[in-house]
Amino acid sequence: MRRWLGGGLVVMVLCAILLPAGAWAAEKILIGMSNWIGYAPLYLAQEKGFFKARGLDVEVKIIEKVADRRAALAAGHIQGMCTTADAHVITAANDIPVKMVLALDDSYGGDGIVAAQSIKSVEDLKGKNVAGHKGGATLFWTNYVLTQHKMKLSDINMIDMTAGDAASAFVAGKVDAAITWEPHLSRAAGEGKGHVLLDSRKTPGVIVDALAFRPDFIQKNQEAVSKIVAAWFEALEYHKKNPDDANAIMAKFTKDTPDLYKKHIEGVRFYGLQENKAYFGTGEKPGELYKVVERAMDLWMETKQIPKRVDPKSVIDGSFIK
Repeated sequence: MRRWLGGGLVVMVLCAILLPAGAWAAEKILIGMSNWIGYAPLYLAQEKGFFKARGLDVEVKIIEKVADRRAALAAGHIQGMCTTADAHVITAANDIPVKMVLALDDSYGGDGIVAAQSIKSVEDLKGKNVAGHKGGATLFWTNYVLTQHKMKLSDINMIDMTAGDAASAFVAGKVDAAITWEPHLSRAAGEGKGHVLLDSRKTPGVIVDALAFRPDFIQKNQEAVSKIVAAWFEALEYHKKNPDDANAIMAKFTKDTPDLYKKHIEGVRFYGLQENKAYFGTGEKPGELYKVVERAMDLWMETKQIPKRVDPKSVIDGSFIK
């Protein structure tokens, strides 16, 4: 899944130092990502020839762990990467320059909190045992939800588990609640005789995936970046007009059946041109993405996942959204 973060930052920085300046692949552009459903339109663009039609040789490269994507980016083995906006902040703050150029999707019901029937509100989680991953987008979203209810992470007893293990722990009655994502969320609510207390439909724009490139690559390849962004929008249009064919292709990317892929994308919302314009905003009126970056820095500094803050403008480039 897209959310897993990891270490190895020292190795990544060393790789970046050893890489000769400007040592980019002249012909092929590699974009690293997991096989998360929200990234599938990039695979669709590849398979339908939307990149090739624009004179580009772009390859979607599956690299499941975010830490491995960072290492590959730092070493110049890939030119771009997809992950959540908050994770891009960690990359930049650890001296691996990166700029987000396109918002891909956000979680729209795909993430949530499943809880015992006796827990009726977020406030009722205070003092309870809550299973969930204490890192990445899960921790970022949990912190945001608690903050909106005037609570802190310290108000709950968060037990570190993967999304699947958290759901299983809830079903087994070992915890009072679990923070997880689909399909674990629905399964846990049903099998555990609990209910979905809150899901990410209530928090639009918080868990957002973005495509980012190194700033030096962007500077030397602005036309190519513009064409990649345009190919994404074309893929979304193709999906709208030809859902059966598009779902069949994208299901290969996620290793699902077309019917299962169709069901899974109900929990995400793809970002087209208008959503991107609103999310990035303008120089005079910055969009929600800038707030997400600031919130991410607050949390990652507090939890010591980054050594310093970065200027939001240094990790965001909305010039290709047009």
